[in-house]
Amino acid sequence: MEYGTIEREIHIDASPEVVFDVVSSPEHLREWWPDEAEFPAVPGGEGRIGFGDCAQGGGTWMRFTVVEAVPPRLFSFRWTHQEGESADSGNSNLVVFALEPAGTGTLLRMTESGFRERGWDEAKIAAEYAEHVTGWDYYLPRLPTYAAKVGAGA
Repeated sequence: MEYGTIEREIHIDASPEVVFDVVSSPEHLREWWPDEAEFPAVPGGEGRIGFGDCAQGGGTWMRFTVVEAVPPRLFSFRWTHQEGESADSGNSNLVVFALEPAGTGTLLRMTESGFRERGWDEAKIAAEYAEHVTGWDYYLPRLPTYAAKVGAGA
């Protein structure tokens, strides 16, 4: 099996403008993906996202650096790099959300790459890849429902 890139494609019943906000804004991200999110949604913006109860020390923080923010078409970021490191292709994964109008909604294409570039052995690559596949398979299906609610002004 090749562990290079995770790819997902989903249709969302909301405009590209709404979907862009939902995938790029920390306040919206918290509703469908991480439990915590702190970052400026501008290219070069650095921050972090958290899974679990980070306030009580029971969660996990992940570094997060915005690469591109082109409303309403593209939002990309690097994540999983170590504290104190600047994100680059050798120490982090790249996630790209590409958006395009599709009927009355939006087609979202998500890719995550960078597993092989990290210098890990095959077992570590396979384990990290599998963990991220499981994560995206859990979190991405939450996105259309939330984005549709935001788009409807709920």
